[in-house]
Amino acid sequence: MNPALTKIGAQMSNLTGVRAIMKDIIETLRAGAGQQFINLSAGNPLILPEVEQLWRDCTGELLASSEYGEVVCRYGSSQGYAPLIEAIARDFNRRYGLNLSDRNILITPGSQSLYFYAANAFGGYTNNGELKQIVLPLSPDYTGYGGVCLFPEALVAYKPTLDIDATAHRFKYRPDFSQLSITETTGCVIFSRPSNPTGNVLSDDEVKKIAALAAPYDVPVLIDSAYAPPFPALNFTEMIPVFGDNIIHCMSLSKVGLPGERIGIAIGNEKLIHVLECFQTNLCIHPSRYGQAIAARAIDSGALVEISETVIRSFYQNKFTILESTLDATMPKDLPWFLHRGEGAIFAWLWLQDLPITDWEIYQVLKQVGVIVVPGSTFFPGLQDEWQHKQQCLRISLTGTNEEIATAMQRLAKVTEEVYQRKAVSV
Repeated sequence: MNPALTKIGAQMSNLTGVRAIMKDIIETLRAGAGQQFINLSAGNPLILPEVEQLWRDCTGELLASSEYGEVVCRYGSSQGYAPLIEAIARDFNRRYGLNLSDRNILITPGSQSLYFYAANAFGGYTNNGELKQIVLPLSPDYTGYGGVCLFPEALVAYKPTLDIDATAHRFKYRPDFSQLSITETTGCVIFSRPSNPTGNVLSDDEVKKIAALAAPYDVPVLIDSAYAPPFPALNFTEMIPVFGDNIIHCMSLSKVGLPGERIGIAIGNEKLIHVLECFQTNLCIHPSRYGQAIAARAIDSGALVEISETVIRSFYQNKFTILESTLDATMPKDLPWFLHRGEGAIFAWLWLQDLPITDWEIYQVLKQVGVIVVPGSTFFPGLQDEWQHKQQCLRISLTGTNEEIATAMQRLAKVTEEVYQRKAVSV
C-alpha cells in the first residue's frame, strides 16, 4: 500500500538529523556481525545499578500502596499527576527560593513533546499569515529541534563565536549577540543548557541577556534542562537554573533512569503553561501516570537529587576525564584539534579544524577501525549559513566502558593523524 501523504505527513515521515545516522549505524552493526564495534553514538543513558534500584524501590512502594489502582487504572488530569506536581513545586520553592503553585507546572510525555507543543503553539504562521520564527540562539544544538516544527521555514539558528585555547587544544562556543536577532517576528527561543551535543553551559549572564532580548516582545524562552541540576545534575561546572517570567524551564527524567517512561516537566508562567497544557490535551491527554507516581516518591524523599549528585554526575564526569586525558596523550600536538570544554551532559564534542575530509567521511573511516561516533553536521538545525566548521566536528558519547572510551580515543587519534598526513602528502 502506498498512501498519499499530506505535506506535513511527508515532512514527518523523513529521517532527519541524527536519526538518519542512527539508521546507518544499525545497518552497520547488522552487516558487521562478528566484528567488534565500540559504539559511542548513543544518547541512551547507561543503566547504573544504584539508579535502577531507586526506581525498583519506588515501584515497590507504589505497588504496595492504596493508590496503585487510581494511578494505573484511571485517566488523570492533562496537567499531570497532582502529587508529582506538588513534589516539584515544594522542591523548587525550597531549593531556589521560588513561589511556584501547581498552575506553574506541566508534566509531558518526554521533553521532546514539550518542544513540539511550544514550537507549534508559538512558532509558525499566525491567523494573518505572519511567520513567527523559532530561534536557536547558539548553534550547534540538539538535533531534535529540527523536527519539532510543522513549518521548517520557521526554524532559525545563529552561528556562535568560538573561544579557542590553541595551546591546550580546547575551545568553547558562546552566543554571538552581535548577530542574534529576537524581534516581533520571533515566536519562541529554545536552547539546551548543558548542551547536547557539545556539553556547553551558557553563563547566567548569557541566559539572562537572551531572556531580556525576548521580554519586550512577550517571547517565551525555553531552556532545555535535560542535563541540568537538580536532577540529573549532569553539570560538571557550577550552574544554577535561571527562572523568569518569560522563561519556561524544561526538564526530563530520561537521564535519571526513566527514558522508557517519557516524563518531561515544564515550569513557567501559568499563562504559558496553560497554552501548552491545552495543546497536550488535544494531542495525547496525558503522559504515563505510573512513571509520574514513582517520580513523585523519588523527588519527595530527596533520593533523586542525592543520587543525581553523588552517582550520576560523578559517573559521567569520570568518563569525560578518561576521554580527555586519552586524547591529550595520543592526539598529535601539531594538529589543529580542539575538544569542547567539558561542562556537562553525556557527550564530548571534538572539532578537527581544516579537516581534509568531511565529518561523514571520517565517521566512515572510524567504522572501519571499529569505532562508531556521530558526524557533527547533524547538530546544526536551522543554520542556513554556509560554514565549513559544520563538517569538521564529531559527537562522542560517554556511554562506553572506561576501557572502550580509552581504546576508541586511541584509534581516533591514529585515524586523525593518518587523515591529515594523507593531505600533506597529496599537497
